Amino acid sequence: MKEKLALFGGKPVRRKPFAPYNFIGKEELRAASKVISSGVLSKFIGCYDPDFLGGPKVLELETKWAKYMGAKYAISINSCTSGLYAACGAVGIGPGDEVIVSPYTMTASASCVLVYNAIPVFADVDEDTFCVSPKTIEKVISPRTKAMVVVHIMGHPADMDGIMKLARKHNLKVIEDCAQAPGAEYKNKKVGTIGDIGVFSLNYHKTIHTGEGGVAVTDDKELANRMRLIRNHAEAVVEDMGVTNIVNLLGFNYRMTEIEAAIGIEQLKKLDRLTKPRIKLANYLTQKLSNVEGITPPVVKPLTKHVYYIYAIKYEEKVIGIPRDIFIRALKAEGIPFYNGYSKPLYLQPIYQKQIVYGNKGCPFTCKYYSKKVNYKKGICPTAEKLYEKELMYTNLCRPLLTFKDMDDIVTAIKKVISQKDSLKSLK
Repeated sequence: MKEKLALFGGKPVRRKPFAPYNFIGKEELRAASKVISSGVLSKFIGCYDPDFLGGPKVLELETKWAKYMGAKYAISINSCTSGLYAACGAVGIGPGDEVIVSPYTMTASASCVLVYNAIPVFADVDEDTFCVSPKTIEKVISPRTKAMVVVHIMGHPADMDGIMKLARKHNLKVIEDCAQAPGAEYKNKKVGTIGDIGVFSLNYHKTIHTGEGGVAVTDDKELANRMRLIRNHAEAVVEDMGVTNIVNLLGFNYRMTEIEAAIGIEQLKKLDRLTKPRIKLANYLTQKLSNVEGITPPVVKPLTKHVYYIYAIKYEEKVIGIPRDIFIRALKAEGIPFYNGYSKPLYLQPIYQKQIVYGNKGCPFTCKYYSKKVNYKKGICPTAEKLYEKELMYTNLCRPLLTFKDMDDIVTAIKKVISQKDSLKSLK
């Protein structure tokens, strides 16, 4: 007899919790303690002064991050969101402009466009990588397009050759959102170093983190300077610094503290060591799932390095015979945490459906510099909608401290649920 599903009172595949992910250790404690002992918790000053660029640990992190990534300049910020906002300002996005973005990502990948009174235009994602692609981007380029925000979602690089070819053809700026992909590579280049600006996250649940924080990279000196200005109250210093191009130089406070920077220096040392087991475990899990009918493991394109912030699989309801959400309920009962859909397409959020951002007049959508009617109707990005509603399921279990035995439990649970799928058909 087949073993009863845990959902119906049977013994679960796994009772023991998976090992937590925590790689903040003695090194970070020592680094933070030294900063506290020094009394210099931040050294930024919002006026034209040598300390305008930050304290010693901020500068050290920026130097080491740029070297690791193979970029000329690195700019620390207090979050990846802030970095995206600063990047959009630095490249000159403004009222009447359109910026092509992914709908299948965290909201900041598009709200960074709205901050500068410009219009996000959503390009559908690729069936395999879940990233925007040259094919999907080209369909929505218009004379108003100024830039694109390319997200390396879940740790897999987007098709940067094709994207950069389009950018050169149409004179577009490219901002790489690398929040989930530190250490990922496209044709032996680190993601973030291929477009005009790359932005990384150091939020607490990323592969490496400082609690909150981020770093941006660029090879363009002017863009680096503009990001530094936006980070630190630009309007207060542009006159003294002799800056004449003040477009988008209303500044903010996006500054990183010395404690965060000190922790970030230690975390950066661990990045490769923390990425390798993710890849190793993901490859093992993919091999074990490759012959499971109705389950498609992650696709890794040639000449790319996927760093598996998330391990995402595609679920075929027609093949397996039960809805994805019921399948996930059964898996969780077996002790295996999977989740459904990932991100609801951003254009279906109220801010886009109601087209209200600033005040109650509909700006920037009704801005006099934007004479078009933007389309955010359901159906504009069918692949993203299908992934969210029916196909994609994911876990964060491909991570350090877990083992091949842990991966075997995942496979065993998936196969167990599939073998007992008929018992699940009555559930709603």
